[in-house]
Amino acid sequence: MIDNVDVFGLDPVVVAVVLAMAAVTVLAKVGGIWLVRRIEVSDRLEAGLSVLPGAIVIAVLGPELVAGGPAEWAAAGVVLLVMWRTASILLALCGGVLAVVAFRTIFASFGLA
Repeated sequence: MIDNVDVFGLDPVVVAVVLAMAAVTVLAKVGGIWLVRRIEVSDRLEAGLSVLPGAIVIAVLGPELVAGGPAEWAAAGVVLLVMWRTASILLALCGGVLAVVAFRTIFASFGLA
């Protein structure tokens, strides 16, 4: 008899965890929207909420950059350049991911990584 888990290569625990995380994410977003609609949003709060995505990105990626090597620092330069030219966080992040992969490959081929 063929086990469905083996056919699809999915561990039921991993699937359950991913679904639970998705549910919590949706609940947090819906709950935040619900809460903001019920309170008066001041200019100060609105300014804080507008910079929150960038602050989260910095908080997550900052320690990785500090612990990184030449490839990560070069990619950070690419991110700054793309952000300066486009003012798009999404384009900057995509450019950074591509740059770190490229710089790691280049530096590894020269034995620098």
